[in-house]
Amino acid sequence: MPTALDDAPAVKAAGAPGPQGVRRKRRRVALPYLLLLPAILLELLVHLIPMVAGLVMSFFKLTQFSIRDFSSAPAAGLDNYKFVLDFNAAAGKSLLGSFWISILYTVLSVGFCWLFGTSAAVLMQKDFRGRGLLRTLFLVPYALPMYAAVITWSFMFQKDTGLVNDLLGTDSFWLIGDNSFWSLVVVSVWRNWPFAFLIVMAGLQNVPGELYEAAAIDGASWWRQFRAITQPMLRPVNQVLLLVLFLWTFNDFNTPYVLFGASAPKEASLISIHIYQSSFVTWNFGLGSAMSVLLLLFLLIVSTVYLGLTARRRNAVV
Repeated sequence: MPTALDDAPAVKAAGAPGPQGVRRKRRRVALPYLLLLPAILLELLVHLIPMVAGLVMSFFKLTQFSIRDFSSAPAAGLDNYKFVLDFNAAAGKSLLGSFWISILYTVLSVGFCWLFGTSAAVLMQKDFRGRGLLRTLFLVPYALPMYAAVITWSFMFQKDTGLVNDLLGTDSFWLIGDNSFWSLVVVSVWRNWPFAFLIVMAGLQNVPGELYEAAAIDGASWWRQFRAITQPMLRPVNQVLLLVLFLWTFNDFNTPYVLFGASAPKEASLISIHIYQSSFVTWNFGLGSAMSVLLLLFLLIVSTVYLGLTARRRNAVV
């Protein structure tokens, strides 16, 4: 007489997938990784391989005399790093000066981008006539091609024919001297604040309107609502936004290069331009690679510390 135990292998066999089902499941699991493979290979080709090559070059005295044959370049060990980190020498002082200029430039640019972007995003939450058109106009600087926009600004900053002097009624040099730094900040803020506006505006869509209604009923002012509702709800968005803006701005090369050229004024010589001049103007690629590695380490340290502090604060709140 058959029992349930006798039917168990048949039930198991009936429920188990066949060879075709197993292969189909494997293909379904492998498909996402296969689709990501081209992007990973391109990422390795565009970023990781040049990064490793720059790291290797930093340990050699690679100059214009040995650039055609890397194997002929004498080994430098840590001499390139010691040379650029000697702040008593001219090269070290110049690098340190560019570093502090980049710090000031980043703080001002990121601060104004966040301020303008957040203010515009909060104002655009209210429904009024022409809001869609105004949102579109706000995004124009971010949508324009970078080179065309910065070249246009360089023409506007010209002393005799520039629009800036005509509007201000001045006769100032904006692309040399102390004014060159402020010109660089203005162009950077003009280009990047729409990105902050776009990110904050997207973050505000997740803030429930009932919170503002309840706060208004309780008599909370607009500023009180911003401090008690908007800012806490936007904290995760702002954490990512500030980090991205910091990395973009501190490592910015295109804006100063297009605005001033390869020989940027001393007052606006960011560390990216300084590294470019050391590598491609003076043809000391070993020294420039050492500076690039130090810049990468600095950005990694700042990013790690920032993410650690924000994670600790977020866990404390939870």
